[in-house]
Amino acid sequence: LLLDEPTNNLDLDARHRLYQVLESWNGCLLVVSHDRALLDRMDGIAELDAGDMRWYGGNYTDYEEAVRGEQETAEKNIRSAEQQVKREKREMQQARERAARRAGVGARAAAKGSISKMAAGTLKRRAQESAAKANDTHGQRLADAKTRLDEASRQLRDDRRISLELPDTNVPAGRTVFLGEGIHVRYGERDLFAGDGVSLTIRGPERIALTGRNGVGKSTLLRVISGELEAEQGEFKRADGRIAYLSQRLDTLPLDRTVAQCMADYAPHKPEAERLTLLARFLFRGTAAHLPVRALSGGERLRATLACVLGAEPAPQLLLLDEPTNNLDLDSVEQLEGALNSYEGAFVVVSHDERFVKEIGVNRWLRMADGRLQETGAPDDE
Repeated sequence: LLLDEPTNNLDLDARHRLYQVLESWNGCLLVVSHDRALLDRMDGIAELDAGDMRWYGGNYTDYEEAVRGEQETAEKNIRSAEQQVKREKREMQQARERAARRAGVGARAAAKGSISKMAAGTLKRRAQESAAKANDTHGQRLADAKTRLDEASRQLRDDRRISLELPDTNVPAGRTVFLGEGIHVRYGERDLFAGDGVSLTIRGPERIALTGRNGVGKSTLLRVISGELEAEQGEFKRADGRIAYLSQRLDTLPLDRTVAQCMADYAPHKPEAERLTLLARFLFRGTAAHLPVRALSGGERLRATLACVLGAEPAPQLLLLDEPTNNLDLDSVEQLEGALNSYEGAFVVVSHDERFVKEIGVNRWLRMADGRLQETGAPDDE
């Protein structure tokens, strides 16, 4: 059985049904997926990178532990190789200094008349031959040490994590950033939200997961909170701070603008050097900061959007994310997690990725079902 990204666009209930079906499957199964919960149900992991495939026994958690072990070993080997290169350079310099001193002995003796010029010349020639031999020996040892350093460096994976500080996004605890009461939205003749409508209060710096089956109105509610969609009924109060909405389509940034130009649009009063430094922390370094948005991959476009939104003037106090991990590879998901863990404001995230929601420290769970919004515990608490 061959499955290509089978959990993309599935809600949480559908994912769990798929997991149960696959666990009962007795045949051979090959899955292409970035769903870590699904990968944790596999017996082996094959990693395809730059045309090379590496095999790891066990599930995805075992794979992560193996990669961490490889990284630690590679880092240790690099430190050892760097020390070896420094030692060889030092010994080569010391050998040259000794040879220079030996060559100087004959010249000084000849100048004093202690030995003949012929004898001094012989001493000089021997010193030069000895120095050349030592130089060749130390040069080869230094070259070998550099080769070992290069080999160790190639074993080290690129660190693509995002780690930064975003103090401007801080929201005082308990401050209300959004209040909505009796929210009603109609699709044709149908009320999306039942009864007296949906009511929701968001205070800083809450981290809220909004769950529910596909089609129940989660994305619609995010659009209402952001102000992008006008509700049929409801009373609203939004704090003075900015609300940023990231849709599933990642269409926030103009396609023809470069990443650096978009950053300047969002933060026009920041010095250019500060803007470029921020982009570098989101892994847009050098010429990458000047690529047009249309040339970016899905993961790169997400990073560019996050850089602009989180570094904007003013910084957002409420962040709304609609299925942000859809169609992202695992590196990009981990980068998103790093950025959100640096964010100090409130956020609401719609996601069916359990591992992702756990990694970003969600502390409040809401579920949309049958047109009603309910407080629930985390999945493990249910």
